[in-house]
Amino acid sequence: MPLGTATADTMPASGVPATVSADPLPTAQVDGVVWSMATVGNTVYATGNFTKARPAGVKAGGAGEVARGNIMAFDLTTGKLSTSFVHTLDGQGLRLMASPDGKRVYVGGDFTKVDGKAHNHLAAFDTATGKLVDSFAPNVHNRVRAIAATNSTVYVGGNFFNVNGKARTRLAAVKASDGSNIDTWKPAANDDEVYALAVAGDRVIVGGRFQQLNGAAHVGIGAVSATNGGTLPWSSKPIPAKDGEGGFSYVTDLRIQDGVVYGAADGELYHWFDGRFAAKADTGALVWLDNCYGATYGILPVGQTVYSVGHPHDCSSLGAFGETNPKTFHRTLAETFDARGTDQAKPGTNSNYSKQPIPQLLDWFPKLGMGSFTKQYQAAWAVTGNSTYVAMGGEFPNVNGTAQAGLVRFAIKAQAPNKVGPTTDIKAPTVSKTSTGLKVSWTGTWDMDNGWLHYEVLRDSSTTALTSVKRLSKFWDEPSMTFTDTKAAKGKHTYRIRVKDPLGNTITGPASAAVTW
Repeated sequence: MPLGTATADTMPASGVPATVSADPLPTAQVDGVVWSMATVGNTVYATGNFTKARPAGVKAGGAGEVARGNIMAFDLTTGKLSTSFVHTLDGQGLRLMASPDGKRVYVGGDFTKVDGKAHNHLAAFDTATGKLVDSFAPNVHNRVRAIAATNSTVYVGGNFFNVNGKARTRLAAVKASDGSNIDTWKPAANDDEVYALAVAGDRVIVGGRFQQLNGAAHVGIGAVSATNGGTLPWSSKPIPAKDGEGGFSYVTDLRIQDGVVYGAADGELYHWFDGRFAAKADTGALVWLDNCYGATYGILPVGQTVYSVGHPHDCSSLGAFGETNPKTFHRTLAETFDARGTDQAKPGTNSNYSKQPIPQLLDWFPKLGMGSFTKQYQAAWAVTGNSTYVAMGGEFPNVNGTAQAGLVRFAIKAQAPNKVGPTTDIKAPTVSKTSTGLKVSWTGTWDMDNGWLHYEVLRDSSTTALTSVKRLSKFWDEPSMTFTDTKAAKGKHTYRIRVKDPLGNTITGPASAAVTW
């Protein structure tokens, strides 16, 4: 499929995956930042740096606000805060991960106590009861950033060097039963932090800032044996090697679906890779690499759609929006799970790839407000969900202009209000005389979750359309259109443009200057 010939949204063309709606759904809020989330059934667990949570639509300090110490839970289908999962971490949580059977959710971070009990940087909760698992209390001596789990083993990564009194170099495995060390698993991220882990059969995929894994060159990503920690083959090189001038890239998140690892990356300094990539979990072979510029913090594959959060500002590599001055940040993206074109831009700094396969960018652009809690001035840091709902967490104060702090949900068309329509920046058309009639010219607008829009021309005060024109409309490529009115009566006339999305949401622009025919 040639790039640019199709679009996707809540009502996509045949062969193109649908996205969730851009309508933000009422969701519990927090007073700080959410760094990570995990979904088990209809419950979303969220961790970060916050002290309070409150219902949707409630201002800080308002009715229903309750204490929540860096971890909380809410219902994915209703957005309501859980009253049965109430715990306190004495430091921020950085990563949440559920066990494959859904019976447990693990949290790692900077904390040393949970509910006043010693749990150094790693703890577990029983999802059936909501209770802290007291028997699982491994002693990790420093920060945990990454977690992956089987039903019997918990793999952790971060920036620690000792677990349960035994030397470990930023990677360790403990038993799910009692948190004791698995001494046969001792791989090493030799020179820098581990940020993300994922398990695929007998392989543990490791991502982070490191340039070496088990003493050999593996930049930002690699694979080790789930049994003995030995290095396994990984053929792709999505993360470029750092240079001597402070530039580098690193993996921030990893998710596996149907044998494919989807990775998120952050790059520091100009044009270092900070997009997304997909690779075969069993070999590391590259599936695609999206070189949009602007850091990516979280990624979520759902069926044929891949959602991500960060601050992309230049996706010319995908044949989409380019850089603006000043920069315009788009805090969410949706893309196809498979490759549908080749990279259209120059390679990034130190990139190992040029003209590599890329996914197709889909039409899904809700607006998350920039937050200030972390002083990094970002919006969403984490994304989770299922085939019906997608939830995002971060430090954003609003969504689509409506107050909604730190958490938000979106749903597929069948469960969404579907009220987000064309944007209101449609301008008055210009009208000129021709030999056959009055020529109406105008520029289109765009829609957050629909690519194809219908443009109708209205004359004077009439609400009956003279014509309807269907055009693919992007915020970076708003179409130009014309229509010649050959049936206007003699006299003065004005014209307006009415825009509809496929779900019937409509806006009407201002009238043109009057023209005499």
